[in-house]
Amino acid sequence: MFILGLTGSIGMGKTTAAKAFRFFGVPTYDADAAVHQLTGSGGRAVASVEAAFPGVVKNGAVDRMALGKKVFDDSDAIKKLEAILHPLVRKAQFHFLKQAAKRKEKLVVLDIPLLFETGGFEFCDAVAVVSAPAFLQRIRVLSRHGMTPDKLVAILNKQIPDIEKRRRADFIILTGLGRGFSLRCIGEIVKVASQFSGKKWPLRNY
Repeated sequence: MFILGLTGSIGMGKTTAAKAFRFFGVPTYDADAAVHQLTGSGGRAVASVEAAFPGVVKNGAVDRMALGKKVFDDSDAIKKLEAILHPLVRKAQFHFLKQAAKRKEKLVVLDIPLLFETGGFEFCDAVAVVSAPAFLQRIRVLSRHGMTPDKLVAILNKQIPDIEKRRRADFIILTGLGRGFSLRCIGEIVKVASQFSGKKWPLRNY
């Protein structure tokens, strides 16, 4: 089974790219969705997050806005939150891979926003990075509710620069040239990666 990591900085179009992989029938693990499940009503991380950050749980679920106010731009708080969430997210990831292996899937995708930053690339045979021009990234992100230029800068400062991600990528998915272009690119990646199922990827760049 070939494990392809999918990542990209904020506003690059990674979510759309992940949907495209699913369109091609590739099982895709969504780290963000795993976090939502863990912190949602009845989630396994709710009690621990509330103990670490009192007052952030409302109606049995973590209020992401309240939590964000407590951890944003606070490195110690972020580390505390990561210590709670990362082991649980990684466990969900391993379960996904185990089930895919049982089904004898040829290719799976691990959609992880901070793939390089958290060391998740170590579990991948290759990595695809989603990228777009900086001006387009800025337009996309600043159109989001509650986003400001200062917040964008703070977020980008916590992420490996796009140029470095592209340098370390095995595949680059460009999203600024139209959906048709991106879809064809992803289709080619699926075709190539599927051929290496069970084989050593020869171009590892990281």
